[in-house]
Amino acid sequence: MPRLTLPAAVADRPLPLLAHELFYPLLATLVAALVLAFATLGTLKPLAEWHWMDLGSEGGTAVMVGVWLVYVRGSRPAGRVTSWLVLGLAAMLIGEWVDTLDEIWRLPKAMIWDNALEALTPLGMALLTVGLHHWRQEQRVLNRQLAQRERFFRDHRAVDRVTQLADAGYMAQQIQLQRDLGRAGCVAMLGLDGFDGFVRQHGIQAADRALEAAGLTLALNLRDGDLLCRYAGDRFVVLLPDCGTAEGETRLSELQAALAALNLRPGNRLPVHTTLRATTGTQPPEQVLLDLLQQP
Repeated sequence: MPRLTLPAAVADRPLPLLAHELFYPLLATLVAALVLAFATLGTLKPLAEWHWMDLGSEGGTAVMVGVWLVYVRGSRPAGRVTSWLVLGLAAMLIGEWVDTLDEIWRLPKAMIWDNALEALTPLGMALLTVGLHHWRQEQRVLNRQLAQRERFFRDHRAVDRVTQLADAGYMAQQIQLQRDLGRAGCVAMLGLDGFDGFVRQHGIQAADRALEAAGLTLALNLRDGDLLCRYAGDRFVVLLPDCGTAEGETRLSELQAALAALNLRPGNRLPVHTTLRATTGTQPPEQVLLDLLQQP
């Protein structure tokens, strides 16, 4: 039997402990152990010798780095980028924590391990920088994947839960931005006629899957630079920048054909309703979209 070999992207997973469920308990144990070591081996400084500004800034930095660590680890999947970011933040957290404890206890001069641990702060910054470098490369890949779902700026609050497309408000902002740049373009709306009956017949879950499939189908047929958003219900809206009305009609026909060929359920192909308008004009973008929705 041939030997199974994992792809490099799967096999190369550095520091799996950073994704383990025991990561936080181990980190908390290390933080507590440092407090115990300073209290046992050191001498408590008199309050008069405490530098409150240093204590607050170093302790506050340690707390904030800990918050960043929780956010990064909790919001990203395990992998190389996450490992570098978490490792860098963890090292910075320990280094800043030792700095804070140095403000409270005085260790014998013969003990230099605390100075070595303080060096974790710049080391953690270096590791975090490596992680940010890999994160930048990761973002380039994700930006190419999202090229037809966002333009110029990102707003996660505008993303639709079902289709993972931006909403009508995001499209209105993009239409206005298109005008501000003085660029021609068209905005088109496509919808599935009779979709209400499809929902009644097959249920909400099937309808959500159908909308997701419709969004993916439209995205696959867009050009680089086009933008696809979900308006509402079964209506999708597409921004076609640098596109005249004649070319827009041609592109809209292609999108209509692709969507009409989509088999939502076995034997279910719904007619596609389409409208098109130029992005130029003086009407508010929201009114432009509303007019597209109301056109027969």
